[in-house]
Amino acid sequence: MSKSFTAVPIVDISGLRSSDPAEQARVTGEIGKAARDVGFLYVSGSGIDESLFDRMLAVTKEFFALPVEEKMRSYIGLSRCHRGYVPVGEEGLEIVGNAEPDLKEAFDTALDLPADDPDYLAGNPMLGPNTWPDLPGFAEAVTDYYDAVLEVGHLLLRAFAVALDEDPDVFARHATKPPSQLRLVHYPYNPDAHDRVGIGAHTDYECFTLLKPTAPGLEVLNGAGEWIDVPPVPGAFVVNIGDLLELWTNGAFVATSHRVRKVAEERYSFPLFFNVDYDTEVKPLPQFASAGGKERPTLRAGEHLFAQTAQSFAYLRNRLETGELVLPDGSLQLNQFGQQALQGAGQ
Repeated sequence: MSKSFTAVPIVDISGLRSSDPAEQARVTGEIGKAARDVGFLYVSGSGIDESLFDRMLAVTKEFFALPVEEKMRSYIGLSRCHRGYVPVGEEGLEIVGNAEPDLKEAFDTALDLPADDPDYLAGNPMLGPNTWPDLPGFAEAVTDYYDAVLEVGHLLLRAFAVALDEDPDVFARHATKPPSQLRLVHYPYNPDAHDRVGIGAHTDYECFTLLKPTAPGLEVLNGAGEWIDVPPVPGAFVVNIGDLLELWTNGAFVATSHRVRKVAEERYSFPLFFNVDYDTEVKPLPQFASAGGKERPTLRAGEHLFAQTAQSFAYLRNRLETGELVLPDGSLQLNQFGQQALQGAGQ
């Protein structure tokens, strides 16, 4: 269980590329400590050219400024593999009573596979080609950023393994064709917004997330049940442990619950959810198998992602209700990981 931290540590990961084993060990040690004690960390020294982010942010702003009817031409519900535009009110739990949906829109991308990819042709719900709007430079700018952040993700995946005293490839061998998603999220300026929860407490479904936001709003839950601010740090990514690394380590790494506060300020957020291959079987590593006294269910990485996604998006929930879609056997309900599950915290 994460400790009662009051701040998120910053780790310079440039040393992971060092030829000095001692320097590599120092950095992986810092990463491991943050993953165990907090479940969140900032990473600097990624080596990513800031201009890649600036280009992506520019085309993202251009897309979200389009009329709704134009954006809906790329509606995610038209995709067979969960790609495209997510309008306000599409994502989240059912709206209860007269509650208003969160004022947020998004555009979902992932590993861009060809239309003749065998998994896509076989009906895999999370693997296939991206949906791209008819906007010059959009696909190129988003793809360039995606590729750069994904490379950092591969570096971190190996570092997490080394921090656990495992073979560097124990996770990496499963990351050959992963449904790792990049979301472009827009919170429009809302002068009527009150300081309250915008996105409820949750964990991320994959191994870990690399996030770059443009404004404050993110909060994480510590072991004492307190919410800690995680504001943007120039030149750094926010990294948080996800469900799969929590499962692989049987809770040694905790998928720390987090939420977004609803504020008036316009905000863009770009999370890259780093995953492993769809059919990867995830269960506690041997060194953690008997830890904690709680037997955790084995999950398939892609099936867990799909099941959680299907319970979170209106177009997929509708298909579940009509029987057009069926959740994979053994699918978990939402919020079964992280401090939220450990403490019984509500959404």
